Amino acid sequence: MYEVTIRRSFSAAHTLKEIGGKCEELHGHNFVVEVSVTVPDLNREGLAIDFRVLKRWTEEILETLDHKYLNDIPYFNALNPSAENIARFVYERIAQKAHLQKIRVSRVTVWESEDARASYEGK
Repeated sequence: MYEVTIRRSFSAAHTLKEIGGKCEELHGHNFVVEVSVTVPDLNREGLAIDFRVLKRWTEEILETLDHKYLNDIPYFNALNPSAENIARFVYERIAQKAHLQKIRVSRVTVWESEDARASYEGK
């Protein structure tokens, strides 16, 4: 099995409801997102996936989050826009694109600071 990972970033603001403390106040992060995909075999060019393709898919998704107030995005109407839920949001959208090319998304990790991250691995 081969795994390929790319890293991209975006900036956004959010509030986290019902958790107590400062995070319930409006604040922002420079989020870093890692997207990992796996394939059992390489293609004829010797690649799992072209890094440029995976970066483009990720950038298209992150563009919908960049410089936004995440609580206003419909996906987060009933969810806190936590790093965990952002990871799932990105995972689900990347998985839709990857599935068409028979590529499995293995994990999406969202760093909200250099020492705090959350990952989603799907079902």
